[in-house]
Amino acid sequence: VRGPNIKPMPVGTPIAGDLEAKVSGVRGDNITTDDITPANAQFSALRSNIPEISKHCYGRMDPGFAERCREYGKSILVAGENYGQGSSREHAAISPMYLGVKAILAKSMARIHKNNLVNHGVVPLLFQNPKDCDIFSLGDDIRIADFAASLRARSVLVENRTKGVAARATVDLTDREIEVLIAGGQLRAVKDRNQAPQA
Repeated sequence: VRGPNIKPMPVGTPIAGDLEAKVSGVRGDNITTDDITPANAQFSALRSNIPEISKHCYGRMDPGFAERCREYGKSILVAGENYGQGSSREHAAISPMYLGVKAILAKSMARIHKNNLVNHGVVPLLFQNPKDCDIFSLGDDIRIADFAASLRARSVLVENRTKGVAARATVDLTDREIEVLIAGGQLRAVKDRNQAPQA
């Protein structure tokens, strides 16, 4: 039995085939988990209500972000150096996942936030050439062919179909982390394992 402000934990979806998405945001350097999900007392009461707290994702710097993500359905976020620094707030990974963000493409990423993204099925990608960050703009159409195979090869070609250019991204993850992502995140992987037929 859940109270009205407690909602089920959202679970990621498996990676299959090509990813076709839009760029839902372009961020600079040193984006903190506080920037992604506010941490003050007003929002603490919403920590068990992901649908509600996700409405405030990036609310201070980009008030239209949540609505834009809902409009796009699937999206990726582009960022600069040290993305996700600060406190290890899981909601900074859960809220974007709930809003349909499938990958973060950054110049570099804070380690703990990267782990949280993996756990919740959002793919952390790093620019092979940091200057390629400049070829992406808000609303660009993106395609990643055979996403799962690209992750396993640890080399992902991110095509910007709006501008007719592409960027190569690296995958700084273990084999296990890649398989967790392909499954749709840690919760989905555990759920699927528990539901698998016993030999």
